[in-house]
Amino acid sequence: MQHTDPATLAFLRQRRSHPPKLLTGPAPERHELMNLLELAARVPDHGKLEPWRFVVLERATLDRLAPVLARHVADAGGDEAAVEKARSAFASPVIVAVVSAPVESPKIPEWEQFLSAGAVCLELLNAALAAGYGAAWLTGPAAQPDFARAHLGIGAGERVVGLIHIGRRGATPPDRPRPDVAAKTTFL
Repeated sequence: MQHTDPATLAFLRQRRSHPPKLLTGPAPERHELMNLLELAARVPDHGKLEPWRFVVLERATLDRLAPVLARHVADAGGDEAAVEKARSAFASPVIVAVVSAPVESPKIPEWEQFLSAGAVCLELLNAALAAGYGAAWLTGPAAQPDFARAHLGIGAGERVVGLIHIGRRGATPPDRPRPDVAAKTTFL
């Protein structure tokens, strides 16, 4: 018995990220966002450890943190362009920080748990896009351990794997060049 889903395959063939500068408000309602997070949590998770968690940055928090991030980048020696980029990094309607939160396990190595958190990022990105939102997976200075610990509640041993920007879609961005998969594939 064949179990194909042509609509999903078509979605994956056409999917593309929407740069945060093209996203507009309003953000998804909390119940919509919770639905997206539930979908994102349906990832490979060897040992059922759930080695990740979410930190949702809503508009008021983003507005409060934007100048803090800009100051952080300036204090670290960033030039004016880097400072301005940091200042605008929180312009999206909502951002979900996906946090790798490894669990002590004699059987599941930490690197495998980290990959599960990365899978959560992609699943959240795709769920938001499939739900009709624009979305992008970024990192940047806000994901760096020192800023994340001080301002995002990231604990010891945790790390921000991705900042998923979500909002209403603006213009559809042009497709980017895609890799030559044949050149990157070896069959043994």
